[in-house]
Amino acid sequence: MIHKSVLLQETVDALHFQSGDILLDCTINGGGHSSFIAKTFGKTIRIIGLDLDASALKRAEAKLQALGADFILRQSSFRNLDLVLKECKVEKIHKVLFDLGLSSNQLEESGRGFSFKKDESLGMTFSETPTEAEITADEIVNTWDEEHIADIIFGYGEEQFARRIAKKIVSERVVRPIKTTFELTETIGRALPEWYKRRKIHFATKTFQALRIAVNDELNALKDGLEKAFDVLALEGIMAVISFHSLEDRIVKHFLRAKVAEGLAELPFRKPIISGEKELAENSRARSAKLRVIIKSLSAI
Repeated sequence: MIHKSVLLQETVDALHFQSGDILLDCTINGGGHSSFIAKTFGKTIRIIGLDLDASALKRAEAKLQALGADFILRQSSFRNLDLVLKECKVEKIHKVLFDLGLSSNQLEESGRGFSFKKDESLGMTFSETPTEAEITADEIVNTWDEEHIADIIFGYGEEQFARRIAKKIVSERVVRPIKTTFELTETIGRALPEWYKRRKIHFATKTFQALRIAVNDELNALKDGLEKAFDVLALEGIMAVISFHSLEDRIVKHFLRAKVAEGLAELPFRKPIISGEKELAENSRARSAKLRVIIKSLSAI
């Protein structure tokens, strides 16, 4: 499946690039946004790209090299962006981009259990080779207690049947461990009423989302990344964030509003930017995307 980056032109327009800018792409993934920026502005923009997924970085590298771009790529979480920039001897960034969506490649081709559409082991880590210290979906599903599993599914997935799903997971793992995505999907299905399973959105979507967020500590990482990115943003620098679900967007919205309230930033747009009809018709993933933008004030010295 070919991944289509969302809100491409809108993001470039909002970031308002100038010759000599350094862009920090905190979630470069396969390089969709960054390659579009490199194609548009060439070597007048320097790109520093971060991602935990080594395969994604290889795809991004191939695209940027083919365009002759000026870039540096690092395998790292954006919550550690300060360490990466220090290593690269970069003190200030002019533009920052967070695209928080999971790519089609990660969903369909990673082999790490992100999708209920393929029968894979329950990993759900962004890193291809997780350390022993890292949590996996397998560990959560097969060892955590019912209450904690329910809290994750409800808190991170906003799933109304979280308690029923958690109870079914715990009862079925006693008989045999739940080791694959298909086994987990079947277990979730057995916990739900029939009418719920006939809805347009697949009945396992929210549970899979919740487990992925928990495994990768995504929401806390986002809070850390936003703060650190704002710290390294130059005065009058611009940060753009594309979110795809309500929990992420809530964190982004509150963060931006707090910076404005503190007199440290300005919001160039009162409302989030969303996809137009043409993009919505071509890419179903775009329907939930929201682009929020902030400009660091001169008073933030």
